[in-house]
Amino acid sequence: MLSETTQRVEINTSPALNQQFDNQLQENLSCYLDADHATIDRRLAELDREWNVERFIETEAPLMIGLGIALGLTRSRKWFGLSAMAAGMVILHGVQGWYPLLPVFRRLGVRSQNEIEEERAALRVLRGDHEAYRTTNYH
Repeated sequence: MLSETTQRVEINTSPALNQQFDNQLQENLSCYLDADHATIDRRLAELDREWNVERFIETEAPLMIGLGIALGLTRSRKWFGLSAMAAGMVILHGVQGWYPLLPVFRRLGVRSQNEIEEERAALRVLRGDHEAYRTTNYH
């Protein structure tokens, strides 16, 4: 079963953890309600550097594949199984959105790209970016 790309991390996260991320978003935004442009700009820059779940997976999985290959070549052929398992996990995540380490990453506070973008969009509204769209003539 294929999962929706934009929501697959949240769909495969427990409701309690999703609620924690929602609460954190509200807390984050409440800190910027009366912030000046420079402060919001700094937060937006932080969001540009924030690692999302996909980036953690894209880094962790190849490391495990490489480790399995290295150990398979130097220790025992059984270690090649680690590479196969890690590759299979990436395929599973790509197709279904589930990943065995997803609960660990989420408990560590790693957000989805969608959650990061939600904060980014709200900060842009607080900064007043939407006003530019009202005054621009698109005709």
